[in-house]
Amino acid sequence: MRIAVNTRLLLPNKLDGIGFFTYETLKRITKANPEHEFYFIFDRPYSEEFIFSDNVIPVVAHPQARHPYLWYLFFEYSIPRKLKKIKPDLFLSTDGWIPTKLNIKTVNVIHDLNFVHFPDFIKPVLYRHYFKRFFPLFAKKPDRIVTVSNFSKQDIVKTYNIPADKIDVVFNGSDERYKPVDEKTKNIIKEKYTNSSEFFLFVGTIHKRKNLDNIFRAFDLFKQKNESNFKLVVVGQKKWWKGDIEDSFNSMQYKDDVIFLGRVEIEELHKITASAFALLYVSLFEGFGIPILEAFNAETPVITSNVSSMPEVAGDAAMLVNPNSVDEIAMAMDILYKNEDIRNMLIERGRVRKEMFSWENTAKSLWKTIDKVLQS
Repeated sequence: MRIAVNTRLLLPNKLDGIGFFTYETLKRITKANPEHEFYFIFDRPYSEEFIFSDNVIPVVAHPQARHPYLWYLFFEYSIPRKLKKIKPDLFLSTDGWIPTKLNIKTVNVIHDLNFVHFPDFIKPVLYRHYFKRFFPLFAKKPDRIVTVSNFSKQDIVKTYNIPADKIDVVFNGSDERYKPVDEKTKNIIKEKYTNSSEFFLFVGTIHKRKNLDNIFRAFDLFKQKNESNFKLVVVGQKKWWKGDIEDSFNSMQYKDDVIFLGRVEIEELHKITASAFALLYVSLFEGFGIPILEAFNAETPVITSNVSSMPEVAGDAAMLVNPNSVDEIAMAMDILYKNEDIRNMLIERGRVRKEMFSWENTAKSLWKTIDKVLQS
């Protein structure tokens, strides 16, 4: 059979959470099902690294879909034109966007509805209007929806009045390169980035939803209470730096102890994660939270939020805090700093918890949904 796939987020050296989901699942699905043809639809010249096997046929459709007007042209006109030529048995989208007037079987992966709960975080305003108008259609149109947590499933059901039996939960996985490192490697990483100091780690796009402004305040509070040389290492691009995040940083007493690394490739990031004293992942909202799994695999303790999907992912293997409470975040940091037994307990629980999640399981579950729709 022929399966057409929206692969516009397969961008070399620019994969984010949804991009990794797309990469890890399609890499496995295409190789495991050589009897099917997979037409990957890109919105720009593609990289050969994403043509995973001989049964992958790349297709380029224009324009590049990076703006609401261009999203509309790409999904409502360009993709349908390509599909008329391909004549696929099924269309798969791994990023939530689909043409709204398709007349073929469709599976759509909607990772979360953060834009519904925090619309003020979506800027420019035109983006917000696009999400509000089109995502209800993206949810109602496909034959089946896939999402990455039970929290997101219930959110989609309640927000768009979608029958629960139309939605399959497919958990994310973690890159296999995330694993523990030896003390020598930890010392090299600390010498390289923090002048040999212990450090808390934040990983993620620097966006208001990621709650970095409260992390800055909590780190300041931790440093005020404890005479230590601890640093805060921030990995992520400053896409939405201006405003509350920048103001919070500028008002810090210990801002000289904050180290910004920008975007870091996985080959280095997995060593940084494994060398951290703890991961601070206290977002205001997440559909899943892959960095939690990455830390579990690297045997690094995790402090995460007690809201949305994060308790579901973390289970009992992380310290859960109210992301709106600077005091709670700082207290969790203080507890890990002063109590090695709790820190070791979290590491051990993380070793157990990580076994629940793998990209192999993700790919098999996603294919199960695709096959269900193909056979229907």
